[in-house]
Amino acid sequence: MKVLVPVKRVVDYNVKVRVKSDQSGVDIANVKMSMNPFDEIAVEEATRLKEAGTVTEVIAVSCGVAQCQETLRTAMAIGADRAALVQTDAELQPLAVAKLLKAVAEKEQVNLVILGKQAIDDDANQTGQMLAALLGWPQATFASKVVIEGETAKVTREVDGGLETISVKLPAIVTTDLRLNEPRYVTLPNIMKAKKKQLDTLTPEELGVDVTPRIKTLKVSEPPSRKAGIKVADVAALVDKLKNEAKVI
Repeated sequence: MKVLVPVKRVVDYNVKVRVKSDQSGVDIANVKMSMNPFDEIAVEEATRLKEAGTVTEVIAVSCGVAQCQETLRTAMAIGADRAALVQTDAELQPLAVAKLLKAVAEKEQVNLVILGKQAIDDDANQTGQMLAALLGWPQATFASKVVIEGETAKVTREVDGGLETISVKLPAIVTTDLRLNEPRYVTLPNIMKAKKKQLDTLTPEELGVDVTPRIKTLKVSEPPSRKAGIKVADVAALVDKLKNEAKVI
């Protein structure tokens, strides 16, 4: 069974994001980039399925600029067997990414796609669902546990009332939540091995996909800073401020 794991290159989660002076977007010049944490969990889960003998091959794929190769090398150091980069300098929105992933999934004839539920840069939480719709495959989102039994995937997911376990027939789409696993530490020997693994480069044109943005970003701005708190003399003053200033009662 072949598994496709899409990974995204994003600003590292430890970096404080700053908005460009012209408010056209986020400033990523000279900023540390890394793999989206949710996608890292997806690579780890696919690798564990391979180690358990359930999966025969794990293929990592990324869409974006040439520097995404670094992210794919990290995925291969974790455990992916090979990788593919759909290289483009265009702004990629969730629908365009889903179309690219659909083309790659059909090209590779995979049985399962495991990807992060969302990226920490745009927080869109759309690509997995759009990919399932385009392929016509069943989907199991926000997975906290994945068990493959024959041609079926049993996925436990967190819902408001607790846990929900659903069963989907393969091929299927699974999106990962934070509690699914803890990604392994990437060792130096595995990093060196990843440099020798196969990494193919494709283009949207080769896959027959139009990645023209359909949504235009008008302005990006920082959230307003929080006002300093104040002390009140007594309960009556607190109630007065909550009623007349905050207007929450």
